[in-house]
Amino acid sequence: MVSPAPSPAVVTVSRGVRVGYGVGSICTATFSTVPGLLLLFYMTNVLAVPAWIAGIVVFLPKLWDMFINPWVGQRSDRTVSRFGARRPWLLLGAVTLPVTFALTFAGPPLTGLPAALYVAFFYFLTATAYAFYEVPYKAMPAEMTDDYHERSSLLQWKMVFVGLGILLSGAVAPVIAGTEASGYRTMGLVIGAVLLLSMLGSFFGTARAPMVARAETEPSIAAQFAAARSNTTFMVLLGLSCAQMFAAGAMLAGAPYFATYTLGDPAATTTLFLCLVGPLLITMPLWVRLSKRYDKRGAMLLASALFMVGAVGMAFAGPLGWAYAHACVFLVGVGYAGLQLLQFSMLSDVIVHDALVTGKRRAGVFTGLWTAAETVVFAFGALVLGWLLGATGFVESDPSTPVAQPESATTAALYGSTLLPAILMGLSILLTMRYTLTAAKIKEAQEAQEAGAAGVQEG
Repeated sequence: MVSPAPSPAVVTVSRGVRVGYGVGSICTATFSTVPGLLLLFYMTNVLAVPAWIAGIVVFLPKLWDMFINPWVGQRSDRTVSRFGARRPWLLLGAVTLPVTFALTFAGPPLTGLPAALYVAFFYFLTATAYAFYEVPYKAMPAEMTDDYHERSSLLQWKMVFVGLGILLSGAVAPVIAGTEASGYRTMGLVIGAVLLLSMLGSFFGTARAPMVARAETEPSIAAQFAAARSNTTFMVLLGLSCAQMFAAGAMLAGAPYFATYTLGDPAATTTLFLCLVGPLLITMPLWVRLSKRYDKRGAMLLASALFMVGAVGMAFAGPLGWAYAHACVFLVGVGYAGLQLLQFSMLSDVIVHDALVTGKRRAGVFTGLWTAAETVVFAFGALVLGWLLGATGFVESDPSTPVAQPESATTAALYGSTLLPAILMGLSILLTMRYTLTAAKIKEAQEAQEAGAAGVQEG
C-alpha cells in the first residue's frame, strides 16, 4: 500500500511581496474614487452638461467593461512570459491608464453636449486601460497562496494601501480641482502620476510572488459566463457585491452635492472623505480578527449593517449639522472598510474552492466577470443619481454662472446619496445570509482532493 501524500505546506507570502502587491491598490482605490466622486459634478457644475447626460457619460463606458474585462481575464490566463501570466498586463495598464485619465479631465474649451462627448471618448479609453491592470491584479492573491486566512492577511496589506489611495483621492483631489476647469486639469495630471507610480510599484513589487498553481482558461467569453453561472457561491457573492457597489457608487457620486447643498459647504467634501478613509486605515486588523472569530460571512453582515445605519443617519444631517454628518460618515467608513477587505478575500476563497471542486484554475474567469460587474454597477449608482437630479429639475451650470437649485433637486441629491444606498445595503445583507462558503467547507474540499489523490496513487 502506498501511503497518502502529505498535505502541502502553506505557502507564506513574504512581507516584501505583500507590500509590493498592496501598493498597487493605490491605483485601484484612486481610480475608483476620483471619477466616482468628481466626474459627475465636474460635468454638471464645471462643463455645464445636463445632469441626465452626465449620468449617461459616467455609465456608458463602463458597459464596455462587460466585454473587455472578461476578455482580459481570458487573455491573462493564457499569457506565458518571463514576467509570468499577470504582470505583463500590469505593465500595459501602467503605460496607458495615466495618459487617458489625465486627458479625461483636461478641461477642453467646451461646454454642454460637445464637452460630454469629449469626456465620454477619453473615459471610454480610460476604462479600457484600467481593465488591462485591474483584472489580472485581482486574480493574483488566489494564485499566491492556498491558505484561507493567509489570503485575509495578504489582503490586509492591500486594504492599508486602499485607505491611503482613498485619502489621497478623496481628500486631496477635490482640493486641487477646486471649482475651475484649470484646477481639474491640474488634478488629472497629478492623479495620473500617482496611478503610474502605483502600477509600476506593483509590477516590480510582485516580481518574486509565489505561484501555487497556474490558472486555466475557458475557450470563449460565453464559456466564461457559463462557468460563472455554474458556481452558485460565486453568483451569490457577485450579487451581494453588486448591491454594495451600487450603494457606494451612489453615495460617492452624491458626496459633492451633499456637501454643497445639504451642509452648505463645498469644502466639506474633503473632511467627509477624511472621516471615510480614517476607518480604512485603522480598522483593518480588527476586521481580520472579526473574520476569524465569526467567519467572513458574519463579519460581512456586521460591516453591511454599520454602513446601512450610517447612511440612514446621513439623511437627517440637514437640521443636525456638520458634526453629526461627519459622525455618520465615519460610521459608514467603518462598515466600508470591512466590505472592502471581505469582498476580495471571499472572492479569493471562491476561486480556491472552485479549483478544489472542479480541478480547474479559473482565477481570470472569475475576476474578469467580477471586475466587469463591479465597475458597471458602481457607475450605475452615479447614473441613477444623475437621472434623479435631472428628473427633479437640477440646473446645470459653470463656475461663471452659478444658479440656485430647486428644493426638489437638493432633496433628491440628499436622499439619492443616503437612503438609496441604505436600501441597497439592506439587500446585500439578505444576499450575504445566503453565502455559505466557510473555512470548514474549504478544508473539507481540500481533504477530499487529497483523499482522491491518495486513491489514485494506491490504484
